[in-house]
Amino acid sequence: MRSGAPLDGSKLAVLTARFEGIARKMANTLHRTGRSGILTIARDFSCVVLTAQHELLATAESLPNHVLRGPEIMTRAMTDNHPVLKRGDAFLHNSPYHGCTHPADHSILVPVIDDNGRHRFTVLAKAHQADCGNSLPTTYMGAATDVYAEGALIFPAVKVQTDYQHVMDVIRMCRMRIRVPEQWWGDYLATLGAARVGEREIMALGREIGWDRLDAYARQWFDYSESRMVDVIRALPAGRVTRSSTHDAFPGTPAEGVTITATVEVKPEEALIEVDMRDNPDCLPNGLNLSEACALSTPMIGIFNSIDHTVPKNEGSFRRIRIHLRDGCVVGRPRHPTSCSVATTNIADRVANAVQAAIADLADGLGQAETGALIPPSCGVVSGVHDGKPFVNEVYLGCTGGAGTPWTDGWLTILHVGNAGMCYQDSIEVDELRHPLFVRTRRLIPDSEGAGRFRGALGAYSEFSPVGCAMTVAYVSDGNLNAATGARGGHAGAPSAQYRRRADGTLEPVPACAEVVIGPDEAMVSISGGGGGYGRPEEREPERVAHDVREGWIAAGRAEAVYRVALTAEGRVDPAATARLRAATAA
Repeated sequence: MRSGAPLDGSKLAVLTARFEGIARKMANTLHRTGRSGILTIARDFSCVVLTAQHELLATAESLPNHVLRGPEIMTRAMTDNHPVLKRGDAFLHNSPYHGCTHPADHSILVPVIDDNGRHRFTVLAKAHQADCGNSLPTTYMGAATDVYAEGALIFPAVKVQTDYQHVMDVIRMCRMRIRVPEQWWGDYLATLGAARVGEREIMALGREIGWDRLDAYARQWFDYSESRMVDVIRALPAGRVTRSSTHDAFPGTPAEGVTITATVEVKPEEALIEVDMRDNPDCLPNGLNLSEACALSTPMIGIFNSIDHTVPKNEGSFRRIRIHLRDGCVVGRPRHPTSCSVATTNIADRVANAVQAAIADLADGLGQAETGALIPPSCGVVSGVHDGKPFVNEVYLGCTGGAGTPWTDGWLTILHVGNAGMCYQDSIEVDELRHPLFVRTRRLIPDSEGAGRFRGALGAYSEFSPVGCAMTVAYVSDGNLNAATGARGGHAGAPSAQYRRRADGTLEPVPACAEVVIGPDEAMVSISGGGGGYGRPEEREPERVAHDVREGWIAAGRAEAVYRVALTAEGRVDPAATARLRAATAA
């Protein structure tokens, strides 16, 4: 492998697996050593490897909205602000104005320096925080009018280690701002440890293979990935489609909500996909605005959701995608002090959904329907004081919403389109051990799917209460009014909703964007929306419909009225009656 000849396919695959393995070792370190539930249960983190030229090389199972675009801007901020890099340096970065997704995603960047002092690679570990020092106890402040009202500490590639020793001035600053400092310190060390594991492994690989050989590998891997993307795009139909997706009204938005428009153009002859996001509103006086990283990543999520999933996601395949943004746009490049507190989810998901639905309009067999919206209370940040000790963490207690695709029903546990199912739903038992809360109910909601040839995932119902204290639940629940829409004749999923259950058992509706205090004799009720369906429901295979009825996911009456499938008393398909129903629909 140290020779100068191009790598054959097997050697290319081996080195790719080595780099992906390094990213997985980083992730395993973060998962096993983190302190908060958002990391150790939900896995809301990402670990990647970039070249010294700021190119994304290896991602393993990272969250797409964390890493598709943005890491390259973050590493440029590191080198611009610190032109002389040394082994043992580490940098804390969470600035949404310099490539990070949003301020809650504390990231550690470590340059990999060879034995001659040359910068060869950069490893990046990004971890969503249980608390990032916001003025309210949440990492998603939908109502923040600007970054000052948001209150998060912003670190634009700030040095936190020199010669492997902590810069304690920065550490003390964070500990004074974070509500549960020991929890933050544990998560910080886990993130730093993950980055140091990546550094160690790449150092060993460089000494084994040779640094110049690794550089040559990266160039060849990018070229191969680009060639794969070229082949996929040239097989697509040419076309230009505009789709929109509307976010519900929140504090700081117009009364009708925020309509996000994406224009997708596929150019097979040029082997290029372009997405124009410039025809969108200016930045809003709230926390929904996208950072540049999210504005670039989310259209790409919609694209990669719509094409051959085996195409590598790296700098090579990215060469065949053009995303057009404008400054000062809600989906663009925000100017300080615009708040980007909720940049990774709500509006971001509307972008990805619009893109994948636009591609579905090009031809049957492409794209997807819309995935259900975030962030219902079941994905909110819970906080309070129990036995004299503060607690804070984001929980994932039930959110589904996967979109119907040309080949499959909606992914039940995708959580939202932006993380592609890479985050886990929480274990109820572990959450109850770690926090003073009791989960009364978590279940799927029958008849909440977006009907289609391939249906969307059902919505989820969750109900939970504090134990021995009051608990604040902070959330930003989209989809109450604008549910996930279908594609190619598929139906919309059911909307989301949220309530406080009073001590007498009655349900009180609560706002979609709020911090709700739940008393010890009350409960938070969360309803997450279902995913949109793909294709007309009457095209669904009757046996699939019968299976859904047997599982209790849809009612027999819905099977007949919506899917036009007749069932016997035993729950089996009645072929003759089904044929008559569908013939009448076609006529």
